[in-house]
Amino acid sequence: MAKPLRFRVSNERWTEGRVRSDLLGPLDTNLGATMRRPWFKQPAGYEARRFEMNNGDIALFAWNGQGYWLGNTETPSALWRTEKYTFSQVPDRISEWAQRELLAQLHEESPWLAEYPTISHFFLPVLLSKDGRHTTREFLHDHAAGFPDADPEEGLQFYEEFLGTDALDDRYTMASKLGTSEHLNVGRMRSTMSEFTVAKMLHEAGYEVTPEIEVTTGHFIDFRADENGRGVLVEVTRPQPPAERAADSASKSIRETTETKVSGQLSEHEGGVALFVDCSSFADHHWETLLAERPEVRHRPAVVFRAWPDGRVEGYTKGSVPLDLPEGIETG
Repeated sequence: MAKPLRFRVSNERWTEGRVRSDLLGPLDTNLGATMRRPWFKQPAGYEARRFEMNNGDIALFAWNGQGYWLGNTETPSALWRTEKYTFSQVPDRISEWAQRELLAQLHEESPWLAEYPTISHFFLPVLLSKDGRHTTREFLHDHAAGFPDADPEEGLQFYEEFLGTDALDDRYTMASKLGTSEHLNVGRMRSTMSEFTVAKMLHEAGYEVTPEIEVTTGHFIDFRADENGRGVLVEVTRPQPPAERAADSASKSIRETTETKVSGQLSEHEGGVALFVDCSSFADHHWETLLAERPEVRHRPAVVFRAWPDGRVEGYTKGSVPLDLPEGIETG
């Protein structure tokens, strides 16, 4: 499976003649390709070109001796042994030019995304990836970015506003979690967006949020929430609603899902991680049942909650959660 967009950097010498022979030539032979001048001004000190393939793929290349390649198409063999770098790991002038080109391409292909510039920018590595560009856009639009029974505009605006706070510095890591699969997996993508929902809750409570914390067991925990020099590890999970799984009740659904987390990466932490269980996929009657019963989730401390795209949050806790939580979450 192809990965999110990254630059390939070639330390060999490049000229326009070599660009035509070693890049355009193979692309044209295999896919049908046209090489054009870029849509926007070239990065200062570099020559740059766009490659547009007959199948809709695109690629960018800039060179000044050294070459920078970025695209959602096959990689010409002349670049196979090159190292890969994220947008933040190449010179700013290269990164800014390439992202401007790609955002314009994205908004030409999916004009509705132009209304959400922060989402477009943040998720650009997957929204224009080779395998995931169709499924990620379908998920954001047709599945309201993970909010069942919501209009796309509601779900998208919820995350547009949060990402606009710049609370998540590690853009590439978090964007990549949405995935680059050519097959739509709504459940997995909803689980990814639950991490953004929890990050929003923590940020609004005044915490600095750092994703993907490696611990001594060799696992990675979703977040560390820091305040005044004190950090709390946070793991997030999202049960499938009962109607979509073998579990025949809302309580059984969350217990089965959390059991996977507890018996795996949380088993050796002995309460050192706060578990957030996002039930935003549950229907109203299932959620009301959970609120009334407040079942255990086999881990403490834990937060069981449901969020809505208008910003409302409801839920309950199990054990002593060492974090400030939204007003709608009852402790006890």
